[in-house]
Order: sequence, then C-alpha cells, then structure tokens
Amino acid sequence: MLVQASTLRPRSAHVIVLGNEKGGVGKSTIAMHLAIALSNLGQRVATIDLDLRQKSLTHYVENRRQWARHCRVELATPTHFCVPRGCTQNLEDNEAIEFTGFVDALTSVEDSHDFIVIDTAGSDGHLTRLAHSMANTLITPINDSFIDFDVLASVDPAGYAITGESHYAHLVREARQQRRLADGIQLDWLVVRNRVSTLDARTNERVAAGLEELGQRVGFRSGEGLAERLVYREFFPRGLTVVDEVAESTHGVSPNISHAAARAELMCLMGELKLNFDERQQKRAAAHAEWVASRQVPMEVHEIIAD
Repeated sequence: MLVQASTLRPRSAHVIVLGNEKGGVGKSTIAMHLAIALSNLGQRVATIDLDLRQKSLTHYVENRRQWARHCRVELATPTHFCVPRGCTQNLEDNEAIEFTGFVDALTSVEDSHDFIVIDTAGSDGHLTRLAHSMANTLITPINDSFIDFDVLASVDPAGYAITGESHYAHLVREARQQRRLADGIQLDWLVVRNRVSTLDARTNERVAAGLEELGQRVGFRSGEGLAERLVYREFFPRGLTVVDEVAESTHGVSPNISHAAARAELMCLMGELKLNFDERQQKRAAAHAEWVASRQVPMEVHEIIAD
C-alpha cells in the first residue's frame, strides 16, 4: 500500500483529512464547514466521504443541494464523492471495490481542484489508513474529555500524567512514516478540542495540558475547534454552515450572536491550519469577494456575519 499511497497522492491539490478512530467528535461538521469556508474564499474544493456506513458528510451535502433548490438560491457546494461500499461475501473483493472508488474520486479532481477534504470513518480500516498516508493536513477533533483523550494516550488515574500512546496515535505515526518514505513530505497534524463545555473548567484544563504534553512527544499541534452550539444542529438538515449568508427570508432563520460567535470560531480554526494560497488562488479569492460585495444583502446581515 506504500507505493499506492505515493502514486495516488494528488500533486496539485492540498489534501485535508478529518480523522479520529472515535465517532461522534464532529469530523463531518468540521469537514463541511472547512469546505464551504474555502469555497467562499474562491478556492476549488472537492470532498470525499470515506465513512461508508454513516455517510454524514454525504447527507450534509445532499441536504444543502435540496435546500438550495427549495429556496431557489445559489449555495456554494463542493464537488462531492461518496465512495461505494463493497457488499460482496469476500473481504478482499470489498476492499478492491472501495479502493477503486477512492482512486476514481481522487483522479477526477486532483488536477482541477485546490483542496480535497476527506472525511474518514470512526474506525480503523484500509481506506482510513490510506487517506492518512496521503494527507498534507490531518485534523483530529476530540471531545473535551478524557474518554476521547483515550484514543490518543493513556493517563495515570492519580495524577493524570500520560503513561503511553494509544492506538490512533500509533496509526498516525505509521502514516507519517509512510509519507516521509514515499515523497519526503511531513504531515501537519492538528488536534483540536471540540465541543468544549464551560461547565467543567478543571477537566478542560487537564485535557488541554495533556494535549500540550502529548503533542510535544508525538508531534502534533493542538488548538481550539468548534464549541457545543445549537446552531450546528439546526443547520445540518438544511445543509447550511455558519459562513453562509443567512437570511430569514430564504433560509428560515435569522442571524444572531450565536451565529457570529460560531463563525469566529471557524475562522480561528482556519487560521490555525496555516494553509498557503498561491497567487492564482488569491486572485480568484479577490474576484469572489467582489462578487459577494456586489450582491444585495441586508446591511444588518453583513454586520452580524462580518469578522
């Protein structure tokens, strides 16, 4: 698989992988929000759903397309692929079907898009490992608790000291080694504390300290993800994100302080990714910004969603 990973890695598109062997940590939500945020910056974005059972990212994109048709509005939507699941009685045949679907998705967008955002399953599988070995940027969201921290490292129950690396940390270490051997590129790994609660400050501090220590040992950066907000749950059925131009007349919701705060969180996460845009991409972003500015949007909406 090492040779395949090197051969398949897109040479032009920047690959962002959302990965964590634990489910329910917000991978799909972050993947969709990053894809739309990048699109709004004038970038050409493709998304690939490797969660062959849940298909949360695929449902998010489908909801967005349906809602755009319902409201008769244009919503920036990434070029999306959902890799088909192998359903034969033979494991090798199933993996071959899924591998081929992944290859087809990558080869169709690798030269025509700037970013490919890949959402992986909350389990260890052949496609998950392959995606990790191809990533330029790996984002691992974890819920702000030691239950989720356990996927990265084990801790001493008495003093909360880190006692060892866990299975997912080993998976990423192996993916990094493959990537370095394949093409010499260093994977940038960002672990973000997601759905942070304000009710348990002591645990928050301990988890943050643990991530800081573990990051120095295994080589990842830690940052803040998206807080636990109702707005994310409300937007999913309509496929909306916090960076969309929300108006009650078209989307049935009014922009408020929560939307603005959520948008600020997403912009902070975008900044932590430290993505580079070349001159051509910057020109597209400027042209897109001019187009957005020319649209007739109520002033109060601009005020609420502005940076």
